[in-house]
Amino acid sequence: QVPLVESGGGLVQAGGSLRLSCATSGRSFVSSAMGWFRQAPGKEREFVAAIKWSGGSTYYADSVKGRFTISRDNAKNTVYLQMNDLKPEDTAVYYCAARVALYGGVWYELFQRPNYWGQGTQVTVSS
Repeated sequence: QVPLVESGGGLVQAGGSLRLSCATSGRSFVSSAMGWFRQAPGKEREFVAAIKWSGGSTYYADSVKGRFTISRDNAKNTVYLQMNDLKPEDTAVYYCAARVALYGGVWYELFQRPNYWGQGTQVTVSS
């Protein structure tokens, strides 16, 4: 099991910003994709954003396009999620995820079935 260590969650007012980080020591992730899902109380876990480690291609859920930005730091093996203009409906536990095999399909579709998960970090947006 390769650890994904998340940080950066917290409480923020609507319109504010937060940045989540996900660090990994798994060098195998170099040929993979990483990203974020979230789960609000009483709802199913949903995809938020993903980035392909090689080349840096990104993909976002429609609900966060234009507000969230995913990026990576190759030297630190870390993925970031910059969240701006946060809304109360963004309140959820955010999970970092990684998919290490990107064969046989479109990479962001394959990412919807990750191989690894982080422990989750709470993001709460007050109105």
